[in-house]
Amino acid sequence: MSVAHRVIKNTGFLYAKMGITMFISLYTTRLVLNSLGAEDFGIFNIVGGAIAMLGFLNAAMGGATQRYMSYAEGEGNKEKLKKIFNISTVFHFLTALLLGFILIVAGCFFFNKILNIDAERSYAAKVVYCSLITSTVFTVMTVPYDAILNAHENMRYYSVVGVIESLMRLAVAFAVVYSREDKLIVYGILMSFVPFITMIIMRVYCHRRYEECTIAPRLYWDKQLSREMVRYASWSLFRASTGMLSQYGLSIVLNSFYGTLLNAAQGIANQISGQLAVFSTTMMKVLTPIINKEEGTGNRRVMINTVMIGTKFSFFILSVFIIPFIIETPYILKIWLKKVPEWAVLFTRLQLLRSMIEQLSILMENAIAAKGNIKEFTIIKSVLNILPVILTYCCFYFGYSPYFLYLNWITIGGIIGGGLLLYFTHKECGLLYSEYFIKVFNPCIKLLLIMFICGLFPLLFMPISFFRLLTVCFITIMAFVISLYIFLLTNQEKIIIRTLLSKILKTTQIKAKLSV
Repeated sequence: MSVAHRVIKNTGFLYAKMGITMFISLYTTRLVLNSLGAEDFGIFNIVGGAIAMLGFLNAAMGGATQRYMSYAEGEGNKEKLKKIFNISTVFHFLTALLLGFILIVAGCFFFNKILNIDAERSYAAKVVYCSLITSTVFTVMTVPYDAILNAHENMRYYSVVGVIESLMRLAVAFAVVYSREDKLIVYGILMSFVPFITMIIMRVYCHRRYEECTIAPRLYWDKQLSREMVRYASWSLFRASTGMLSQYGLSIVLNSFYGTLLNAAQGIANQISGQLAVFSTTMMKVLTPIINKEEGTGNRRVMINTVMIGTKFSFFILSVFIIPFIIETPYILKIWLKKVPEWAVLFTRLQLLRSMIEQLSILMENAIAAKGNIKEFTIIKSVLNILPVILTYCCFYFGYSPYFLYLNWITIGGIIGGGLLLYFTHKECGLLYSEYFIKVFNPCIKLLLIMFICGLFPLLFMPISFFRLLTVCFITIMAFVISLYIFLLTNQEKIIIRTLLSKILKTTQIKAKLSV
């Protein structure tokens, strides 16, 4: 199967999953927010910062394992795959236990010294925190199986598991709505069962499907390979940990100065940004194992081209959804939530802007990781991760407005961090600056400006309404399609798109004839 065919098939599976899970997730958030109320939802967001930590942790540790899995796939070394799986399983089991212990100890410090939570809700917050520690342990232990599915590009089963997980979260939300007990406690406890069930489902499938999923550490243990993997994973985990501390630290700083109500607004912004980002991260998830495999086979030029094309098209896809959302944020939040928390509109817009800026360089991190030499990059990136927390604390201390949290994050994490990624991709992988600006940066900025300017026109002569929202969406999509094909795609990319569309059309016609 060709690379293009694999990308189309796997992207299709992930987009189908995304369409289902995004709808379920948005509805689940509405149920939970209305059931818990803004105060308890803000408490869950600040205490449940461990959930955000899991995203960084899962991505870092899963990315390290997947890098070695995909690299070995590119080399065609099946025996090495078994060694990598066993080393990864042992490593993640020990990491899960260590992390659980660290979170228990850290909890005493958080609740006594840092978090600003009303005394009558302190017990419920502690129950939620303990439940999330359990979630953390099971999530970390699932990482090797997640990496196996990604390395084999089995996005069909991965999508099925994602839908099942979303349905479980929806079931938890309904249970909270109809519960007569403390709803925050019920929500926290039931949510801890979701990662456990997910782990069981993935574990059973992978052991039955893939021969390298054989747990025999004594037979497949390789000291040199284990040291290399642990060193690589440690640097990845260190970088992810600073990113996690930045995310959670900013929430704590916001909570310390402005309380849980602004944490609720931040939680809404994070939820929306995460759901919309899925449209572009879906393509990135498909491309990551390809990037690693091409590096494993020694096709550096193909790997770089994949990174540039993937970066550009993931930005294009994200623009289609984020730009109309930024323009119509007040109305969308009003029809989505019964009560919109204060600052939620501005926080959401700034968070989406941050996502757009980071999208311009996000795949470069995969290229650097595929190369394997990540020590120097990790150290500098980790410093940049922590800086927004320090600057935001200083801003709030001197009386600056809450939105300075996002301004600091955008400047350091988005702009300066993007420049850092570009520099190291040039240094480690040979990406030319001029090539990046001509093929990626310029087309992305042109598209952003064209869509945003066109999307603002309806606001000049139409009142706030659902019809105006539809009009903004229609105009921005038309601007996207026209400018993309006429101005922004290269001739080679147009040929590829026409070829892929032709294949899809032929496949559809053949299936239609067979069904008749």
